[in-house]
Amino acid sequence: MFLGKDATLPPSADERRNMRRFDMRLPASIRLAGTALDEILTETQNVSARGVFFYLDRSLPEGTRIEVTLTFPPHITLTDSVRVRFTAKVVRVDAPLPASRVGVAALIEEYEFLRSLSDPDYAATFQNDWSGSN
Repeated sequence: MFLGKDATLPPSADERRNMRRFDMRLPASIRLAGTALDEILTETQNVSARGVFFYLDRSLPEGTRIEVTLTFPPHITLTDSVRVRFTAKVVRVDAPLPASRVGVAALIEEYEFLRSLSDPDYAATFQNDWSGSN
């Protein structure tokens, strides 16, 4: 195949990932966007400025809109803990691993910063919910 001097090849999958990923195991709650269904508690595997990867005990169809809430601890923010909720779209679902874990990659579309963790009611609730799920 001949390419002109200014032509470029399409980027490979690795090259399309232009945002640095950080391996971060952070407690996260997942909810289908726009529903009142129960939250699914999980843990992130990696996070970037534009996406997140985590495991669930069930599959979600690609294209599903989800809300993800997580907290970045002080050792990551270099200040107080920062709680963030974002809407995202499921862009990849990996085949179940042993123990029926399904890998889910989601593209972040919008985000908002939430009330501070210094609120004792939120901190206690989040800690109890997270401890009870593990």
